[in-house]
Amino acid sequence: MYRYAIEIFYSEEDDGYIAVVPELPGCSAFGETEENALEEVKVAMELWLTTAKNEGRKIPQPHGKELLTSLYEKAFSTSSTGNVSV
Repeated sequence: MYRYAIEIFYSEEDDGYIAVVPELPGCSAFGETEENALEEVKVAMELWLTTAKNEGRKIPQPHGKELLTSLYEKAFSTSSTGNVSV
């Protein structure tokens, strides 16, 4: 199985949790709990990968923790003036 980073966050608008796989465009799922969202996004990820393979699309290599670290560093990098850029 592939090892992709999964982000889970609470959505007040949806009154539940959204799980997304940033490396797989459009791959996301909803759950009433964080655990439910995680289980649902695992199913969505498998369907995304199966569909991509069947359609001959390139499947991105997972970057997992490295991707999240990179995004975190970009979001919270400090400039020379000491200000945080977000």
